[in-house]
Amino acid sequence: MGRVTARRSVLRVTESGAVRRPDSLAVEEPLEIRLGGRSLAVTMRTPGHDVDLVHGFLLGEGIIATAQDVSVIRYCDGADADGANTYNVLDVALAPGTPEPVVAERNFLTTSACGVCGKASLESVRVRASYDLTASPLTVTTAVLASMPPTMRARQQVFERTGGLHAAGLFTADGALLAVREDVGRHNAVDKVLGWALTAGTVPLSEAVLVVSGRASFELVQKAVVAGVPMLAAVSAPSSLAVDLAAESDLTLVGFLRGETMNIYTGEQRIKLS
Repeated sequence: MGRVTARRSVLRVTESGAVRRPDSLAVEEPLEIRLGGRSLAVTMRTPGHDVDLVHGFLLGEGIIATAQDVSVIRYCDGADADGANTYNVLDVALAPGTPEPVVAERNFLTTSACGVCGKASLESVRVRASYDLTASPLTVTTAVLASMPPTMRARQQVFERTGGLHAAGLFTADGALLAVREDVGRHNAVDKVLGWALTAGTVPLSEAVLVVSGRASFELVQKAVVAGVPMLAAVSAPSSLAVDLAAESDLTLVGFLRGETMNIYTGEQRIKLS
């Protein structure tokens, strides 16, 4: 399996002078996702939890709804200059009866910065959700919400070494961390953690909180809605379109979750002041 960190030489400049030293960097490599041997998408990601990533990606794109919709998922042969498998191609076979998308119309490249790059239009991003978030019984106190980012941060092992990865975590209403995933792309981190939940049989996540280390984009809100997550909390700001989609979907959206402060943009009925 590919490495998640790499060593490079860097010239470190401080007030006392400059010194050359090794530095740890987060690895970024392409992952090609194929359906039945045909290329569907290429995403720039940090290697690791690739199967989770693919399950989450296919869920978010509306291609699958359960883990049982995937019959087989396997790495394809792909060698580097030394003849070693790069583990950068995953081929998915859908289960019999699962509708296959028209691959030629959906093929696109996603970068580590933006998961919706290459979409033909905004309307093509909107995926019909299967779950009604209004039925979620979830309520969370502000004190518990405030505890989630530092809890997640303590589990970001690769970030601790590189400072270069986003994270996404799933929490219970009382603040227990269910799973955390890291990646150079915020959308990949979310796909990885939602893919984990899908394979664990816990989708829809009607009593879970999704926490992300960066901003809350439209696509991250969409991924939460499609997975049945009723609350998304971000350390940074949301976009206007993210707020609009959250309001339309009855998703509770929290931004600027830092320490004891936060902005509640939508769905404040699920949050109790404490």
